[in-house]
Amino acid sequence: MRRFTGFEKGMGIGGWLTNYKRFNVLPLDRRFPITIGDMEHFQSYITKRDVDYIASLGMDHIRLGFDQVVIEEKPGVYREQIWDILHDFTQWCNQAGLNVVLNMHKAIGNYCDIPETRQLLDDDELQERFVNIWIEFEKRFAAQPKIAFELLNEVRNIDPEKWNTLAKRTIAGIKKLNKSRTIIVGSTCWNSVGTLKHLTGYDDDIVFTWHNYAPFEFTHQRGVLQAGPLYYNRDMPYPGDIERYRDFQKVVNNNPNAYANFDKMDIEFLKEALKPAFDFQRQNPERIVWCGEFGTIRHAKIQWREQFMEDTIRLLLENDTPYCVWNYLSTPNDGNRFSLVDDDNRQILSKRLGDIIAGNI
Repeated sequence: MRRFTGFEKGMGIGGWLTNYKRFNVLPLDRRFPITIGDMEHFQSYITKRDVDYIASLGMDHIRLGFDQVVIEEKPGVYREQIWDILHDFTQWCNQAGLNVVLNMHKAIGNYCDIPETRQLLDDDELQERFVNIWIEFEKRFAAQPKIAFELLNEVRNIDPEKWNTLAKRTIAGIKKLNKSRTIIVGSTCWNSVGTLKHLTGYDDDIVFTWHNYAPFEFTHQRGVLQAGPLYYNRDMPYPGDIERYRDFQKVVNNNPNAYANFDKMDIEFLKEALKPAFDFQRQNPERIVWCGEFGTIRHAKIQWREQFMEDTIRLLLENDTPYCVWNYLSTPNDGNRFSLVDDDNRQILSKRLGDIIAGNI
């Protein structure tokens, strides 16, 4: 099985150049413009001190999410201030001994939390802009070979062949400039483990990625951006009594037969949930398969969060799967606060949690 050398245990950074505010509460005409407050946030939210701290936790890489609208002022015109921020960030990582994944977290036409009038996979002009921005990234970071490019976070539930076509076109544009660039591609249905099999026809050097937020009732409990947890509005322990999870499904999804084969929501459930990803990995030993996101909402009790992260990382290590936890820090107004450090002192929320995410279990 191939190793993802230098990218075996990482930390995601959201809340900086992505998820800096939630667009679903803004009127349509105010969702995408960048304000003076946004730019002040981009220039100050994450510093070299944060990068050094992540390195001190024992991580070997950072996955940095960014939004297309942050980079692109208008079609084909990019914000030089953001390029400067990205270059400073990659230099901080280099000095701290950390590798970098640059991830297009939200592209125009592929937002996971707001409806859009234009769809990336059905819009030729948006696709052209998507390809061109990645070509621009290669031009800008040509001298930094250790940076990996993750083309797009959590492609929605669309025809996988449409995504394959655009991803391969983007890869070709990057590889024309740099054949050795590490490129990461995720599957449809929000990087589901079950749709990895739909990524077909890629060269073996392309890294595949998947995410896990199962059990969703736990990881997103009482979340304000998802209708189910918001409606149910109840703490969901982990490990937990399966009857509470079944009741969630019954009340929210009218599905009283959910989890019929489980006695408890624990590591055995996770084994079954992650099995498609591990099976795919074993069936494709020539390819690197990387778990790029998993985590728990901030207001879940710390002991529940610790146990979920320990069980997940234990399974990843047992299956030789490189991983990246989500995430370092979330803005206070983020409806999906998955942060792992304290807002004020930016220290890990517990020593046990720090040991777990570093793989010391």
